Amino acid sequence: MIAGKSKSLNYLRVAAAWTAACVMFFPIFWMILTSFKTELQAISVPPLVVFEPTLENFTVVQERSDYMRYAINSIFTSFGGTLLAMIVAIPAAYAMAFFGGRFTKDILMWMLSTKMLPAVGVLMPIYLIAQKAGLLDTRTALVIIFAMINLPIIVWMLFSYFREIPTEILEASRIDGARLFHELRYIILPLTRGGIVSTALLSIVLCWNEAFWSINLTASDAGTLTALVASYSSPEGLFWAKLSAVSTLSCAPIVVFGWFCQKQLVQGLTFGAVK
Repeated sequence: MIAGKSKSLNYLRVAAAWTAACVMFFPIFWMILTSFKTELQAISVPPLVVFEPTLENFTVVQERSDYMRYAINSIFTSFGGTLLAMIVAIPAAYAMAFFGGRFTKDILMWMLSTKMLPAVGVLMPIYLIAQKAGLLDTRTALVIIFAMINLPIIVWMLFSYFREIPTEILEASRIDGARLFHELRYIILPLTRGGIVSTALLSIVLCWNEAFWSINLTASDAGTLTALVASYSSPEGLFWAKLSAVSTLSCAPIVVFGWFCQKQLVQGLTFGAVK
C-alpha cells in the first residue's frame, strides 16, 4: 500500500514537472512559431497553428539591420562585463568569506539591496558621466555598466561557494607556508571551479538579456541584440511576425550556449548541496 502510494506520488511529481516545463517553454515556442508566419497570419483570430511557413521575416531582418554587428556587440559586452565583474568579485568574496568581520553579512545585504533600486533612478547621472567621459554609444560603457549591476549577485554567490570550503584545508596550507595569492590560486579556485563557472554563466545570461542600459546608452555603433529587438517597436505599431523573427535570432545564441553549458551550470548551482 505504501509502495503504491509512493509510486503514485512520483508520477504526480513527474507530471507536475512536465506541466511546469511546458508552461515555461510555451512563450518561446509561440515566438518561434510566429516568426515563420506572415503578418496577417500572426494577428489572425483564432491563432493559426497549422500554416505554410515562410522565411520572409528573417530575410527582412537581415536586409533592414546588420544582425552580425549587434550579435558581436552582445557577445563582447556579455563576456567582457562578466570577466570584469569576476576580476573584482573573486577577491572581494574571498576576503569576506575568510577574513570577514561582524558586519560582513550586513555589507552583503547592503550590496544586494542595490539591486532593488530602479535603474531609471540612476539613468541621468550615469548618462551624464558617460557623456563627459566620451563613452556614449561604446561597448566599453556597457561592459562597465554590466559588470557593476551584476556585481552584487556575483559576490553573493561566490561568497556562498567559498564558505563551503572546510577551513582545515586552508589552515593546513597556511602552516605549509602558502601565501594569500597561492591559497587563492591553488586551493580556493580549483575547489570552487564549478561554482565559479556557474556564476559566470549566470552573469553572461544576465548581461545578454540586459535591455535598459543598452537602449539608453547606445545608438548605432554599440547596440546589442536587445536594442535591435526594441528597434522593431515603431509609432506605426508592432509587426508581430518580424518582431518574433528578430527575437528568435536574439535568443537563439544564448539558448544554444546555455544548452551546451547546462552540465556546468547544474554542477555549480548544486555545489555543496550534498556533503
